[in-house]
Amino acid sequence: MNKSELINRIERMNITIIGGGAMGGAVARGLLRANAVRPSDLTVANPHTDKLSDLAAQGVNVTTSNADAARGADIIIVAVKPWMVSNVIADIESAIIPDRTELCFILAGVKGSELEGMFSAARPENISIAMPNTAMTVSKSMTFIVPVCGAHDRTLKLFEPLGKVMVISERLLPGATALASCGIAYAMRYVRAASEGGVELGFRASEAQAIVTQTLAGAVALLSLPGAHPETEIDKVTTPGGLTIRGLNAMEREGFTTAVIEGLKASAL
Repeated sequence: MNKSELINRIERMNITIIGGGAMGGAVARGLLRANAVRPSDLTVANPHTDKLSDLAAQGVNVTTSNADAARGADIIIVAVKPWMVSNVIADIESAIIPDRTELCFILAGVKGSELEGMFSAARPENISIAMPNTAMTVSKSMTFIVPVCGAHDRTLKLFEPLGKVMVISERLLPGATALASCGIAYAMRYVRAASEGGVELGFRASEAQAIVTQTLAGAVALLSLPGAHPETEIDKVTTPGGLTIRGLNAMEREGFTTAVIEGLKASAL
């Protein structure tokens, strides 16, 4: 898909992002990097606009007023800490057009029913929860959408240029967060550990990291092939009495698989 095709998909949407931190900023920068929106169609609100200077330089509308940012928006992404959500809703609910505006919350630990109950006036008809990860900035996010009420068509269209999108039920959101949102950190920890091992094996740190990241890219590409499965790919490189099986068994003795599973379960609580 070329740039003009991408921009035609969502160019008519007025998009507002409340919160310009790690997640909100990643949405904005990812959309711009993918050429998925015109900067003038994008508004980002944050208490301190100095964090948004690069966005402003690209033509994005930046403001410290949540209410001003929300006014006239087709879709509003709220990307703030959970304890700030009720205050943000109080700021923006009078600016929302209940039967038109799509409201999407990027947050964990708050149920859809709780979000609906935070509106003092008529709640918007279209609410969803999104859980992306920071790979949005390079269009490689795994994003989950949980419909709360009404439509979420625009929300889907917004996140599609940022990676893969999956619509799930709310009961699966904790697991999805552990696998994909927290999972970015877990993958980074593996890269860090493998790179440190590479240094012990004689490589410079930068060389080891380049080797590990390219190897992971190759593994991902192999698993993207039709019918691919991790165990099948492992079997291809584990010859009897070979080095790979020795390494795998050593990792398992140290609890590799158990550590990964327990870490995922801990972060899905």
